[in-house]
Amino acid sequence: MFPQVFVLSSQGDRLVYKDFRGDGGSDLVGAFYRRVTALPGAQAPLFRGQDGRHFAHVRHAGLYFVATLLPGASPFQAVEFLARLVTLLRDYCGALNEQTVGLNFALIYEVLDELLDYGYVQTTRPEVLKNFIQMEPVGSQHFSLLDLSTVGLFGADTQQSKVAPSCAAARPVLPLRGEQGARPEVFLDVVERLSVVIAANGTPMKTDVQGEIRLKSFSPGCSEMRIGLTEEFCVGKTELRGYGTAVRVDECSFHSSVKLEEFERSRILRVNPSQGELTLMQYQLADDIPSALPFHLFPTINHDDSGRLQVYLKLRCDLPPKSHAVNVCLHLPVPKAALSLAQELSSPEQTAALQPSTRSIEWAVPRVQGGSQLSALFKLEVPGLSRAVLQELGPVSLSFEVPAHTCSGLQIRFLRFTGTQPNLPYRWVRYVTHSESYVIRLSTGG
Repeated sequence: MFPQVFVLSSQGDRLVYKDFRGDGGSDLVGAFYRRVTALPGAQAPLFRGQDGRHFAHVRHAGLYFVATLLPGASPFQAVEFLARLVTLLRDYCGALNEQTVGLNFALIYEVLDELLDYGYVQTTRPEVLKNFIQMEPVGSQHFSLLDLSTVGLFGADTQQSKVAPSCAAARPVLPLRGEQGARPEVFLDVVERLSVVIAANGTPMKTDVQGEIRLKSFSPGCSEMRIGLTEEFCVGKTELRGYGTAVRVDECSFHSSVKLEEFERSRILRVNPSQGELTLMQYQLADDIPSALPFHLFPTINHDDSGRLQVYLKLRCDLPPKSHAVNVCLHLPVPKAALSLAQELSSPEQTAALQPSTRSIEWAVPRVQGGSQLSALFKLEVPGLSRAVLQELGPVSLSFEVPAHTCSGLQIRFLRFTGTQPNLPYRWVRYVTHSESYVIRLSTGG
């Protein structure tokens, strides 16, 4: 049972507040925000607040989704409910952020009224809720498949040589005003998160890929879907399949609605998609990645007794020449005593700045082509520079996104619907790899 449910911005502003029992108190939201901002980053999503009341929360896109718990309530159920609430609101409102929550606050209150009765969960199934929700979503901007100027991270070529704009799957599952007659669409995304730790000598110490196959359907009702994976897809170290290079993962799991009768023989997944978002498959691969790591860093560090510190960084992109990375950002922690920064960058579109709040250099590059390399020279004034102060330099962390690329090599062979259907949905298949944690250690050389 969840007596109160509310949504806060990253600054603690109350965006949505629903008190199902009327006993929340005037300072409930403030008490939660003061407590959650005082917690360490690794704190579990459940903690005890004022008057013995327990709070459960999840964060999404900088927003806090919070529920209070009565004594004896399951904390796992609370976190699962909030995660399901986020998914439902994404289905109804599209991309969740402070603006879309403000535009759709009436719709969100209506969803909460149908989800919970006096704090008790009634249903979280979108096919049931859509029979009771009357409000229409309000979009922050009009969407058009022909607006190719918005092509970005998730753009992917299809058999018809069309491109899905990057904002396509971010719009609501419910049709916006004037779009009721639009042809339905189905998006299948292969998303991989890459975690890497590289030693100072350039040797990978840890490499881990966490992957998902996500399905988002904008079709109110369609026949069974058949999804063909790479025929050489192998689970485990010893399994062998097909005649080509094996696409190997250590383990994988499937959603309960996925039918696996053809998976062992033909690597085909079958599912009857309903409107909304669904994670069909999750998989993991550790240490033995078939492709080269996307980036390698070659640092050179020089310093003198007068407090001048020079850091020369050469960043090489080892993606295939036809691939590219976007939103590349390098963070380099520097000594706390650093006073000023001078920089020399290899191209004009790059930017770099010394961030006072984190005491780190942030080097940003909007796009890096595969097979290319960039360089930057940073000159710092550090009074009292010593071996101990040099230990504050690094490690480097990289963040980036690589569209149309998977580190595991997993590909979708086909995406088909069985039987006849009067209005066959458009089908879009997209691939993306992004950095979960990409850490490169430095050797300061004493």
